[in-house]
Amino acid sequence: MKRQNEMMESFIMAHREFIKNLEHSIRLLEADIKETAEMEEICTNEWCLATEHTLDELTKMIYSISEPRWATDEDSRKISNLRRSVHDLYAKYKSMSSKVECCC
Repeated sequence: MKRQNEMMESFIMAHREFIKNLEHSIRLLEADIKETAEMEEICTNEWCLATEHTLDELTKMIYSISEPRWATDEDSRKISNLRRSVHDLYAKYKSMSSKVECCC
């Protein structure tokens, strides 16, 4: 039983670290999109393509997370916030890329 509890604790820590890293990735991408919107010369077709692929991958990862049965309300809220954040970020990206002539 002790071994099983240790394994569960390890899994919980790994899951929470994964969520934390996804949150960090979203913040980095959000800053990059904001910077690009302010400095149009950064925006190239390659940048748009890379950003769109990154958003797609983040979206796949976030929406494929199934809430573990042991998840606390806080864990569930973080997953929900991640889903909302990536959705909002994609909308910001599309809005920015439609305003900047060189993109997409």
